[in-house]
Amino acid sequence: MLRVLAVDDEKPALGELLYLLRSDPRISSAEGATDATEALRRISRALDAGPDGEDGIDVVFLDIHMPGLTGLDVARLLARFTDPPLIVFVTAHEGFAVQAFDLKAVDYVLKPVRGERLAEAVRRAEELAGAARGPRTTRTAPAPQGRPPATAEHIAVELGGVTRFVPIEAIAYAEAQGDYARLHTDSGSHLVRIPLSTLEERWASRGFVRVHRSHLVALSRIDELRLDAGATSVRVGEVEIAVSRRHARQLRDLLMRHPRD
Repeated sequence: MLRVLAVDDEKPALGELLYLLRSDPRISSAEGATDATEALRRISRALDAGPDGEDGIDVVFLDIHMPGLTGLDVARLLARFTDPPLIVFVTAHEGFAVQAFDLKAVDYVLKPVRGERLAEAVRRAEELAGAARGPRTTRTAPAPQGRPPATAEHIAVELGGVTRFVPIEAIAYAEAQGDYARLHTDSGSHLVRIPLSTLEERWASRGFVRVHRSHLVALSRIDELRLDAGATSVRVGEVEIAVSRRHARQLRDLLMRHPRD
């Protein structure tokens, strides 16, 4: 059973969120706060009381745009504590999802809040809070029940506050973007908070090969290998991707040993 604090400066939105949360049988208590200062005061009291105190808070459902401190500011402050409550962002704005997950948010729910979407966020929080009971450790979001984990046949991606599961076989290539990677499929692209080097290690057995410091390509999706004035590139669908010199020989050898059907 979860103890919840919902934070939103708009009272009608807060009232609706509290109604939905209190209707969920997995939640034992749900209280509200209308600004960041009040929220931090309550959270500080809960942390002082300890996880078993009567004022304990397991999860904070947090709006982003509020007067004074924003929800992101609150999350940054809570990150400094040894054992802060879990955070679910509830917002009308899609543009802060990357920052939210950088701050270890459990979920990112878009307004207007749908009951089934909020229920999924509660399920994630409950599962994570349960895993953290006993020895208190750093929390990372679990794979949703009934779905394949990100390291198996699918990879989880966030799109507009909704978690989707993209089959790895649908990915043609991945492109490095700092500490993130953009996954390209026939139907579009998805940004994930995983370095390209990590994907290279995970997916080597699935036929992905590094062709450049910025690109990881599925061998089965290479349509053409091009040599032009000493420069090497591959064509993946309509996209041409440069191959660095250090990866060119290995790629040619792999293509010779594993030709496309």
